[in-house]
Amino acid sequence: MPRRMTAAIIDGKALAAKVRAGLGAAVAELRAKHGRPPGIAVVRVGEDPASKVYVTSKEKTAQELGFASWQHHLPETTTQADVLALVRRLNADDAVDGILVQLPLPKHLDANVVLESIDPAKDVDGFHAVNAGHLFQGRPSLVACTPAGVLRMLDEIGCRLEGARCVVIGRSNIVGRPMAMLLLNRSATVVICHSRSDVEAEVRRADVVVAAVGVAKLVKGSWLKPGAVVIDVGINRDEAGKLCGDVDFEAAKEVASWITPVPGGVGPMTIAMLMSNTVAAATRRLQLSSTRTS
Repeated sequence: MPRRMTAAIIDGKALAAKVRAGLGAAVAELRAKHGRPPGIAVVRVGEDPASKVYVTSKEKTAQELGFASWQHHLPETTTQADVLALVRRLNADDAVDGILVQLPLPKHLDANVVLESIDPAKDVDGFHAVNAGHLFQGRPSLVACTPAGVLRMLDEIGCRLEGARCVVIGRSNIVGRPMAMLLLNRSATVVICHSRSDVEAEVRRADVVVAAVGVAKLVKGSWLKPGAVVIDVGINRDEAGKLCGDVDFEAAKEVASWITPVPGGVGPMTIAMLMSNTVAAATRRLQLSSTRTS
């Protein structure tokens, strides 16, 4: 028998660079028409090491794109009232188009209350209930960055979603639920798997698998339908301490048609889509401001 070809790799780093390059013209246009670039403010509370890395990467990308950017790093002991007061100031600042509150927050803070205090028009993370509701209704909105990045990857490889059976593993408000809505809005048949689901049985029938549950190597290669497209959102450590995803990559790549690696897959796309959301938010706000003053 001829040797079976392994899956093609979806290069998240390369695609993220392509997305960022495409934002350059939009940033230049905003400067020319309105006299300023998009502005993004990031709020980080405490000393979570991963959050520090993520925020640094986001700030670096924003500066490379020519954004105005501000980082507000508050101490671990900051009260909820103080965090909410900062968000209110950023909501009122016309130079700020996007506000991102880095999660997780310290345990004494209510993340839901903080996120809901952000002006939906500046919610570039796409977590506010207003933006989530717009997505649910299939209306244009600021969409959660990781699911938006996954959809962009699927489009890049020419994956036909209309009528496809798509399985989303995980039901978080950050990835699983908005991912399912994006796929549903593309006329896919969507199954959301969670801790009470027969995950293996659902994956076996899936044309597209999006794994976002946070369990190292949960999805086995033997579960996959031959030729399935596999998107791995998970970031975990295996028994040897090596970074890995929610999918057993080495086994899955022998069955799938396309697959994302970990790292280098979905991760870079999240930041790229954050920047895209910020440009979109700036464009809408500045156009609205121009309309009001004309």
